[in-house]
Amino acid sequence: MNFIVMTYFLYLGISVAMTVWVAKTLSRHGQPFLLDVFSGNRELANSVNQLLVVGFYLINLGYINLALQTNTPVNSTQVSIEVLSGKIGSVLLVLGAMHFFNLFVFSKIRSGANNKPPVMPDGFTEFGA
Repeated sequence: MNFIVMTYFLYLGISVAMTVWVAKTLSRHGQPFLLDVFSGNRELANSVNQLLVVGFYLINLGYINLALQTNTPVNSTQVSIEVLSGKIGSVLLVLGAMHFFNLFVFSKIRSGANNKPPVMPDGFTEFGA
């Protein structure tokens, strides 16, 4: 087996394993956050959680496959490790960016839902009258 094929197999194996691990971790530990975002509606939180996991897999596995090809001639172990680390690094950056984007969106939803006053006002005070 030549270096480029070995690099491709390692890249696919490591990238897919990381994607599965991150998806499971985010799904498991994101559930309480989603329950809070959706005001305790467990059915809605579970549904959104599953949809997020499916979208996460589709985007990341699609990116992993698109980023598979390299134009660098891989003819040594050193070059193989360098190409592999660059590809794995880009996958990690995409995974991290997606995670922070999801957190940003749901924190906005959460803050919008919790922005109501605890007691409705029953009057007002004029300023400068």
